[in-house]
Amino acid sequence: MAKTPKKDKKEKKEKKEENDDEGERSYDELVKGVNAISKPLASKKLTKKLYKGVKRAAKAKQICRGVKEVSKALRKGVKGICIIAGDISPIDVITHVPVMCEDADVPYCYVPSKQDLGAAGQTKRPTSIILIKKSDIEGYDEMSTDVGALTA
Repeated sequence: MAKTPKKDKKEKKEKKEENDDEGERSYDELVKGVNAISKPLASKKLTKKLYKGVKRAAKAKQICRGVKEVSKALRKGVKGICIIAGDISPIDVITHVPVMCEDADVPYCYVPSKQDLGAAGQTKRPTSIILIKKSDIEGYDEMSTDVGALTA
């Protein structure tokens, strides 16, 4: 007896839901995909804290997204915390940013996933770099000292 089209659709839907659950990759798996220059890389705990901070800053409209916007802000002297995705390809796109951050005395660090960074910044697209502008959002000072300790 042949399967009915309804059963086929139901089975496909169930398989899709199973695959969606597997879509969440662990921190350790994400770290395997980062570039060689991705140092200092934030720890698992700090990464989670940074994503929460990016989310709060995005709601308060206190972030710059993308290489072009962040580079412009750094040249203009905007202070904050720079968060760079470690799995960017080609790597040449972001290699100049750490130097700019050091010149401007802006703490920076890498996180393992551009997909998660984009989601935290409340965009549907992956984001290569985010600058959280210096503001009075909750937890900003703590994040700044933690990231500053990594680069020191």
